[in-house]
Amino acid sequence: MSSLDARQGATRRTSDHTTRPIRVAMASFIGTAVEWYDYFIYGMAAALVFGPQFFPGFSPLAGTLASFATFSVGFLARPIGGVVMGHFGDRVGRKSMLVTSLMLMGLATVGIGLLPNYATIGVWAPILLVLLRLLQGVGVGGEWGGAVLMAVEHAPPRRRTFYGSFPQMGVPGGFVLASLVYLVMTASLSTETMSSWGWRVPFLASAILLAVGLVIRLSISESPAFQEVKAAGRQERLPVLTVLRKNLKQVLVAAGAFAGNNALGYIFMAYLLSYTTTVLELDRGMILAFIVAGSAVWLVVTPIACLLCDRYGKRPVLLAGSAGQVVWAVALFPFVNTASPALILVAIIGLAVCLAIVYGPLAVLFAELFSAEVRYSGASLGYQVGSILGGGLAPTVATALYVTWNSTAPISAYLTVMAVACLGCLAYLTRPRRS
Repeated sequence: MSSLDARQGATRRTSDHTTRPIRVAMASFIGTAVEWYDYFIYGMAAALVFGPQFFPGFSPLAGTLASFATFSVGFLARPIGGVVMGHFGDRVGRKSMLVTSLMLMGLATVGIGLLPNYATIGVWAPILLVLLRLLQGVGVGGEWGGAVLMAVEHAPPRRRTFYGSFPQMGVPGGFVLASLVYLVMTASLSTETMSSWGWRVPFLASAILLAVGLVIRLSISESPAFQEVKAAGRQERLPVLTVLRKNLKQVLVAAGAFAGNNALGYIFMAYLLSYTTTVLELDRGMILAFIVAGSAVWLVVTPIACLLCDRYGKRPVLLAGSAGQVVWAVALFPFVNTASPALILVAIIGLAVCLAIVYGPLAVLFAELFSAEVRYSGASLGYQVGSILGGGLAPTVATALYVTWNSTAPISAYLTVMAVACLGCLAYLTRPRRS
């Protein structure tokens, strides 16, 4: 029995004002989708317009590489957000950190939409872009742990994986929203208009989403598990240090498990758009539509995979999905390089299914690794370190490998290594425990 199981019943008895689990889960989904919308529109802008806007002296490929480098910078700040908000999430409460992370993310995103380009303010343009990207990273770094714990710690014990899937669905949900906005913009505006000012609209629209997300998050109650910790006076003075001292192995293996899934995810969400439109010269609208379809599949498969985990256990579901990731890491670019729309769509949909099967159950898997006193810090550290090793580097590494070798074979090799590492870490984390 995990620490999450052991305290769930007592926690519920001590809380008289707990919001209904489904309401908390929906609030986690909507708020997380808003934050990831903010994060993903940056990735799309990096792929499509940031090169000429902020790095005009570079060649197209070098400009794309520089844009993805600023994309990767946000990942370096994510552990800072995870550590800082994890600390206060374990000491002050989960809810307050969710509100803080949402405000930080929204304000940074609107700031990017208002940022003058290189032609206007010179070198200050890319410098300020990097600083705002760092703020985005801090915000999203603190977001995931809080959203997951609010959903999981409110959930009935036998349905925790399913309820934990709601914040996980926020990732493809935010990506679908960001992609649809860009589809509408690119369909409605000429390339010149999009490069001139159209790219700013999705960033500025974040102000509306920020207001909606804040109203939703302020309406739910604090996590019952944290209420119990606070009532008993069991808060750790420095929860991050406690995690590193007592749970370092869990943090590192969790990071390894997430890194492979995240690397494939960001190749899917960020690099494929750039590669297919820049190198293969395929229609941008078609590829965006395919990625939206793949993200919708990801969104639908996530709760299904989590329901299967609640019924049959996490190990068989996670290992099946992770093995699928290995297969798709090998097959993805050979399919894409055919330039056949049908085969590209098959590649994207197949990858999305495998990503969903693995990503969805990770919420409760990571939460169960740590006691309530340090759960926000521990889960956030594992997730955010994995995000640096995986998604933070993947688009930049993929671009650099292609520039160096003029081939996608090294990219496939890189993704295969990451996927195999993910499979091994998940096999370790879900191994049968001796009673």
